[in-house]
Amino acid sequence: MSFGQRGGGSGSRGGGFGSRDDSKPKPVEVGKEYDVTISDTSRRGEGIAKIDGFVIFVAGGKQGQSARIKVTQVSNRFATGTVVESSAGTASADAAPAISNAAEVAEIAEELEEADE
Repeated sequence: MSFGQRGGGSGSRGGGFGSRDDSKPKPVEVGKEYDVTISDTSRRGEGIAKIDGFVIFVAGGKQGQSARIKVTQVSNRFATGTVVESSAGTASADAAPAISNAAEVAEIAEELEEADE
């Protein structure tokens, strides 16, 4: 093997850097509210909801809960949000803050990549 050739090509995680379609419009926008059902819980304890297949990590969301959420951040592969109102009609005063740490966002992105495999 000559210098610079370490084999493997584009790696084993999803076909390389150019495989994402970043030009596709996201089904959610920062600051807007959406009615969702929390379908799952992440390893970090956030609720997971989907709108048109787009993943939203919901701070304060519990699996099985129907809620109105407010989107706080949108990236290429997922969004984050908080519960504004639960299905019971009460405001969620104890909702956890939105993800604000780059390390947390990287960990969530890794969870998504693992889920894709």
